[in-house]
Amino acid sequence: MSDPIQLVVFTLDGRRYALHLAVVECSLRMVDISPLPKAPDIVLGVINVQGRVLPVMNIRKRFQLPERDVSPDDQLIVARTSRRAVALAVDAVHGLVDRADQEIIAVGEILPGVKYVEGVMKLEDGLVLVHDIDRFLSLEEDRALNAALTDGR
Repeated sequence: MSDPIQLVVFTLDGRRYALHLAVVECSLRMVDISPLPKAPDIVLGVINVQGRVLPVMNIRKRFQLPERDVSPDDQLIVARTSRRAVALAVDAVHGLVDRADQEIIAVGEILPGVKYVEGVMKLEDGLVLVHDIDRFLSLEEDRALNAALTDGR
């Protein structure tokens, strides 16, 4: 039997999603987001987390969910991609779930062509889409973000 996979479950518009715990640093209450001129559309702005300036990703836009203003009740998930640390604006973080590797169905088996989803996990009360954080930003968006962060200093 393989080691369990730990996932952080969060919601957007009542839908549940998850990220691997290994890429998550922490979750925070929503804070004021400073605009970042010339950043890609997926970036809401930047925040300061313990002296680090982190871009805040609008994953609603990436998941094609309806846009809405950020609320003080929202949360941020600070996570690491292979290129940088980012903050993801989410409605709520619901905690950790342990699952065996074989309990996560590869997305290619059920939803071929979906770019940001790694797999689907079944919980007692429904499905959770497991996301690959490294696929949230395209290479072009990452370059534009680098340029915007450099210009903003």
